[in-house]
Amino acid sequence: MGERFETRTVHIGHQPLRQVASKSTPIYQTSVFAFEGLEEVEKYYSGEGEYLYTRNGNPNQTELSDAIAALEGAKAGVSASSGMGAIMAGLLAVLKPGDHVLASHEIYGGTYALLSKELTRFQIELECINLNELKTLSRHVRPTTKLLFMETITNPLLTVADMPFWIKQAKEHGLTVMVDNTFATPYLVQPITLGADLVVHSATKYIGGHSDVTSGVLVGDPELIARAREIVVNYGASLSPFEAWLTARGLKTLALRMERQCDNAKEVACFLKQHPAVAAVYYPSEESTAFFARQKQGAMVSFTLKDERKIYDFYRALQWIKFAPSLAGVETSVSHPVTTSHRAFTEEQRLATGITMGLVRLSVGIEAAADIISELDRALGK
Repeated sequence: MGERFETRTVHIGHQPLRQVASKSTPIYQTSVFAFEGLEEVEKYYSGEGEYLYTRNGNPNQTELSDAIAALEGAKAGVSASSGMGAIMAGLLAVLKPGDHVLASHEIYGGTYALLSKELTRFQIELECINLNELKTLSRHVRPTTKLLFMETITNPLLTVADMPFWIKQAKEHGLTVMVDNTFATPYLVQPITLGADLVVHSATKYIGGHSDVTSGVLVGDPELIARAREIVVNYGASLSPFEAWLTARGLKTLALRMERQCDNAKEVACFLKQHPAVAAVYYPSEESTAFFARQKQGAMVSFTLKDERKIYDFYRALQWIKFAPSLAGVETSVSHPVTTSHRAFTEEQRLATGITMGLVRLSVGIEAAADIISELDRALGK
């Protein structure tokens, strides 16, 4: 290259390795992709090319969404910059102004805020229902009802509704079904195989698994995913290449992590049920999770203190278990739903669902179960 120094320093780029297979997926940390000529650009827009601009698509994004789709038994998927971005894309792919949504009264606070504060601006109406008390959707379905939204394992009280039954009910009424499978992951259950149309993950949680990434994935019906992908692109909610790469790398150990974390959670739940400082323990039962693909109940445990006044002492007494407003990392952590994840709920809503000041949400990690129990026992003793 005979150009001057200034020019040569700019053009130090690589030649794409078209014939050499890398064992590990490269990070395509680029905002745009280069074309050899105008003909290639036209091929892209006619559907023959793969990538143009990372907001529109990137190999790392594709790898992640394709992997989750395959694990969930879905035909298509799209990634997003967060779990909320993926939820937004799924909802807007189905709903239009004037539509009515049925959602479980136990959902993540961020999802509730999106449905109740943002989508209502588009004249989309939300109705929350208790899937553990109802026998049928009939009284709640209207001509404008389009979607049933539910969580496999609810946040933060960890109840498990009879998903096969409710999906069947929804289909009888012509509703689209969207399931947040974040807490269960496809390791435990694949809602698509039970008839769900869309499945969403905050891949920030168990999919990534190491508390170092923020990402979301939506999988399901190809037509709905195609529309959701347009929404992700148009709303600027695309996942960055590096975040996609990190999430896909974390996914490789999902099965190992979930097996250990679920087994640890079961031991921790048994310990908490016997502890004199604990009033109630929330942990899925074997009966409620009978439709799961594996006989495990997840890696989350919630509990309430007998004396709510000691809630501040409990959090202060923890040493290596971190207090953090998220979950599902390899390290055990605790959160306080009233002041973090469910701030969007009114006090009346929180009390109605059992989200009290004394409630602790525990994300059980991969440490030795005996050490987790010892740390909790010491903090509860304070």
